Amino acid sequence: MKMKKMKIILSFIMLGLLINSCNSDDTKSSYPYAVRLTDAPGPYDEVNVDIQGVEITGEGGETVSLNVKKGIYNLLDFSNGVDTLIATDSLEVSKVGQIRLILGTNNTVVLNNVSYPLSTPSAEQSGLKLQVHQTLQQGILYSVLLDFDANKSIVSTGNGTYKLKPVIRTIETAISGSIKGKITPIGTMAVVEATSATALSYSTNVNENGEFLVMGLPPGTYSITITPASPFVAATKTDIIVTAGATADIGTITLL
Repeated sequence: MKMKKMKIILSFIMLGLLINSCNSDDTKSSYPYAVRLTDAPGPYDEVNVDIQGVEITGEGGETVSLNVKKGIYNLLDFSNGVDTLIATDSLEVSKVGQIRLILGTNNTVVLNNVSYPLSTPSAEQSGLKLQVHQTLQQGILYSVLLDFDANKSIVSTGNGTYKLKPVIRTIETAISGSIKGKITPIGTMAVVEATSATALSYSTNVNENGEFLVMGLPPGTYSITITPASPFVAATKTDIIVTAGATADIGTITLL
């Protein structure tokens, strides 16, 4: 009789544990997450990168493989405010420490209508690690922009060979702002640098239409310096206010 009672008690305990486990699973939080790709303009016809995977690493070491739109992306299609979605998923980790971008081997650069293969170091093929350190909240879609600098990522090794050494900046779009503008004469090559009051600097190049967009700027006051090719002289615009989630338009600057 005692044995029968003991079995009944144990059965109730196991049932309670099972119900508690189910409730824990039902209340597990999830956080929608997206990764997008953009680029700073560069002096090439095309820069094609082979994206094969995106992984998220939680600050506790958890790894999540996102749903990725695998394929070859021409970075120059996504510059000056244009971007594209490359990965998305719903995360069960509330703290993201790292994004791991996995590249394939079909990377090329096109220069003067000639396509050259881009050799990629094995470390990049197995995963390029990008630090983010985000704390997620429920009910908010988190989007991280990978700003792939094509100009700095291509290294000429001589004899018509090139190497891809990705230079990528992560931008949390909800907490940063941008500065955009245009220069004339159109067609002038120039480097645009935004410098904050605390001496942090961010740079990009103008595109073929003379337009530029400097993204991922922490809120604050900035100056813009435009350094054009000869014979034009540098131009500076100061006291530009940048706010989170907004773009400051400084209009057209005529080079002298």
